[in-house]
Amino acid sequence: MIRMFQWLLPHPFLTLLLAVIWILLQNEFSAGMAVFGLILGIIIPRGTSVWWPDTPQGLRLGKMATYSLMVLWDILLANIEVAWIVLTVPNAKLKPEWIVVPLELRQPEAITVLAGTITLTPGTVSADLSDRGHSLLVHVLHTDDPDAVRDEIKSRYERRLQEIFK
Repeated sequence: MIRMFQWLLPHPFLTLLLAVIWILLQNEFSAGMAVFGLILGIIIPRGTSVWWPDTPQGLRLGKMATYSLMVLWDILLANIEVAWIVLTVPNAKLKPEWIVVPLELRQPEAITVLAGTITLTPGTVSADLSDRGHSLLVHVLHTDDPDAVRDEIKSRYERRLQEIFK
């Protein structure tokens, strides 16, 4: 019975998330759209499960929720900061930097979340991951202290992701 459930719903949280997102994308709620969202939520993870070799074990959802709220706040503040830079700093005085961030994270899912977080935050972009996954190359729109940016990424994001993906 459990094997059949795992075959039908290889990623139950993703199924629920896809269904909810589908329902939210509709202009109005209806039972038919909810059922269709659940069908999509079952078919998409099932169809892509062969490319998911492992699922993260020991994921702490409470800490992930807190992390998500923090990232949303950081995105809001970074939007304001980037708007201020665009409006007040002439192009000739911009100080873009390439920063190498050494990683202690080893789980591919955790590294992906970190790279996504950096890219979602305006003013920074994850550009490359080293061959062995030991460092991340990040481009910063404007900074006076590249080391401080690197240290902030490690302390603010990577440290929390290590706690989430234990």
